This record gives sequence, C-alpha cells and structure tokens, in this order.
Amino acid sequence: MEIRRVQVTGGASFVVTLPKAWADEQKIKKNDPVGLEVQPDGALLVTKKITDEPVQRVKVIDSKSFSDPAFLFRMLIGAYITGFTTIRLTTKDRFPPFVRTVVRDFTQMTIGQEVVEETATSIAIKDLLNPAEMPFENTIRRMYVVARAMHEDAITALETQNKTLAHDVINRDTDADRLNWLVARQTNMIMQNALLSRKMAISPSMVMHYYMLSRIIERVGDHAVRIAEHALPIIDADVDKKVLAAIRKASAMSLETFDRSIVSFFEADMKEAHRNIESISALEKICGDINNMVLKLDTPVAINLGYIAESIRRSGEYAGDISETVINLLVEHEHGPHKSRAGK
Repeated sequence: MEIRRVQVTGGASFVVTLPKAWADEQKIKKNDPVGLEVQPDGALLVTKKITDEPVQRVKVIDSKSFSDPAFLFRMLIGAYITGFTTIRLTTKDRFPPFVRTVVRDFTQMTIGQEVVEETATSIAIKDLLNPAEMPFENTIRRMYVVARAMHEDAITALETQNKTLAHDVINRDTDADRLNWLVARQTNMIMQNALLSRKMAISPSMVMHYYMLSRIIERVGDHAVRIAEHALPIIDADVDKKVLAAIRKASAMSLETFDRSIVSFFEADMKEAHRNIESISALEKICGDINNMVLKLDTPVAINLGYIAESIRRSGEYAGDISETVINLLVEHEHGPHKSRAGK
C-alpha cells in the first residue's frame, strides 16, 4: 500500500495527490475529471469512469480452437457470466455447422444476449439488457418459484405415474440455470464497476449474499431434477402407499423449510431463520425412516426411492443454508435483525 499525507489548502479543502504511475496508466491529464465514490466500509474509490454506463468489454473467440460443441457452449457461458458486453466469434474460412447451432442455443438459454451481426466468418453477440432493469430481488423471487414448482411437480409425477410431467421437470432445469447465470453475470459486472452498484441501489456486500442465495436455489432445482430422473425408472412400479405417503410428507416438510428460508431472507427475520435451521433434524429423521422402509422393496425400486429421499433431504438442508445466510447477513448490520436491506 502506498501511503500519502493529507494536506489542507485554503483552510477548508483536504488534498491528496494521485500516484503518477496510476495517472499515467489511466491516461489522466491536467484538468481531467475523476469520480469519487464512498464505499460501504468508508473507503474512497477514485476512478476515471464518471458515468454509470456498463464498461464495454469485447471477448473474441476463434472458433477454430473448438471441435467440441459442448466446450464452445461453456466458453460462451463463461464469457457471459464474466460480464463481456460483446462476444465475437471468428473464423478464417467458414463456420462449421455446429457453431451456429451452439450460438442459437446460447442466445435462447441466456437473458439479454442477441446476435447483432452475422457473416460467413464472424458472428457478434451483444448484451441488450440493462442490468438495472433486472433487480436481484426479482430474479431471486423468480428462481424460488421455479425451483419450488419443479420439486412439487417431481413428487406429483411419482405419485400419479406421470412420465410427461417428470420429463417437463427435467426440461425446466434450464429456467433455473439461466436465472442463476444472470445473477452471476450481474455480480461480476458490479465487482468490475463499483458505480453500477449505486445505479442498482445495492451494496457490493449485499450482491454477494444474493449470489450465494442464487447458487443455493439453483441446487434445490438440481435436486428436483434428480427426483424426476429417479422417478422415471420406477414410475410404473407398484410402490407401497405408505412409502409414497412418507415421501409426500418429507417433501412437504422440505418445501416448508424452503418457504420459510426465503421469507426469513426477505423479511430479515433472524429468529425465524434460526427456528428453520433447528427444524431440519425432523426432516432428516423422516428421510432416514423412508430409507429403512424401502429396504423391503425390490432392489431397483428401493435404490431409486432412496435417491429420491436423499434429494428431498438435501433440498431441506439447502434451505437451512439459506437461513444461515440470513443470519450472517443480519449479523453484519449494527444491531441484529431489521427489514432495511434484504427486501428493498
């Protein structure tokens, strides 16, 4: 850290000089304006950027480096999450057919990405979404609704032997993923441009809490997919009604825990978050009972029902992780729980 002494001029103005190496690197000249932004921890950010507009960053990808469509798709997702505003794919000859297919899948599975230029040797994908138009709170609420419905429908598919519904749950995993990718993207953009946090009226520390919450909810959605996947092989089996009743009860307990965890987050209720964590032991017990019950069933049925019980348990435990995040968030503030930041 470079230390500089504060001087006083005119009896009222506090002055500190900028490091010459930094000013040269930023191409700052005499009389150029610089922005000053007070950070939540009291630090003062000095930046050449004085507007709230997102930094225009371009990622160029040479498609010749990729023969695997899945690898190219992951590169595009990585560029999206990292916060590039334009992704340009290039080639010296013509694009292999799979490249355009991957680009189409990418723009359909991400929010705000559109092809704005396309030739035989170049494809430009641009971000058309203003980050401020998609507040973190709205995205998290939407993710919660999607993941909860996936879990409930997966259990219903098992109970009603509905293969179509089970496949639909699996397909809906993309909805949770694209919202999670959006939160990750906006988090990275705010970390790269602190002024954007002011425009979105959210502190960088709160952004990280939303990011953690998004990751947890996405995992709840993943376990809903696993429930549906393990329901399919046994969907025509004659499963004991007592076992199905126990699975439905465990699922209801898991979803109730999930519901309370989200409510405690947006209501900033530390006591409710603590009670929610304490309730998970009852869910773990009933899931253990299900595992003991299925031992009497045929092996394929027992194995798949065991995995379903495990995913129900893990979903409840992830809800407990959300409640722990609530407590960690509120402890950061001055005097315990209040309703100022999580829900606004």
